[in-house]
Amino acid sequence: MQEKKYSNSISKSFSKRYKSTLLSRFLRAIDTYQLIKDNDVVCVALSGGKDSLVMAALFEEYKLHYNNNIKTVYLTMNSGFKKEFMENHLENCKKIGIETVVIDSNIYDVANRMNPEAPCFLCARMRRGFLYQKAKELGCNKLALGHHFDDAIETTLMNMFYTGTFKTMLPKAKSQNHPGLELIRPMYLIKENDVERFVKYHEFTIASKGCEFMDRNPDGKRKEMKELIQKLRTTYENIDINIFRSAENINLDSVLGYYSDDKKVSFLDEYEK
Repeated sequence: MQEKKYSNSISKSFSKRYKSTLLSRFLRAIDTYQLIKDNDVVCVALSGGKDSLVMAALFEEYKLHYNNNIKTVYLTMNSGFKKEFMENHLENCKKIGIETVVIDSNIYDVANRMNPEAPCFLCARMRRGFLYQKAKELGCNKLALGHHFDDAIETTLMNMFYTGTFKTMLPKAKSQNHPGLELIRPMYLIKENDVERFVKYHEFTIASKGCEFMDRNPDGKRKEMKELIQKLRTTYENIDINIFRSAENINLDSVLGYYSDDKKVSFLDEYEK
């Protein structure tokens, strides 16, 4: 059990200033998508960025006031971070009042060696596998990632624009290779700009780049989607919410085709019936 050192000032801000935008949406995601049950042991993956940092603080608030029947393990995978980045990350964890398990890996080096021109996709896949494995070794049955509302709608548009498919980022998923382990996204209903306001209010310093690859491999497509959505928000009220809801209001009677059990189904198959 971790020593109780959770920041009182952060807790107060969740109960007042950021209750509706952060805490309430965190609780609603947990309830709506049934993300957490009593006696869960949750591995909270910390990347060093703002999103997972706020997620860690929300978990501390959740345990303190809403459910003390779960345990959390805060895990930081050091896959080759710059020294300054890691020092900054650990200082942020200290400010919240949490201790993190730091496990080193050579994923950055391996990904760069295998695909020096574009290592980020391979790196992301390897990091996900590493997190699953370590979460299991740490005795956890849930792995929490800091993806939020904006990540979900950006993913929806990216799949439509660049792969010709309609699919989104789900709030939870069972691990195929690690039985008994489930991935959850409790930030699923939280908007990115509210995360940024919280970080600014508490004067956290967030290092922008943890590895050298980010300088030469920016996520161009996701950035395009982010900028497009920002532009649309200035013209169409609730456009982001409508994109989000489109993934839960699909009418199979009005689509050209879909997949069922890995089999392609055409509207003509049903039309003839």
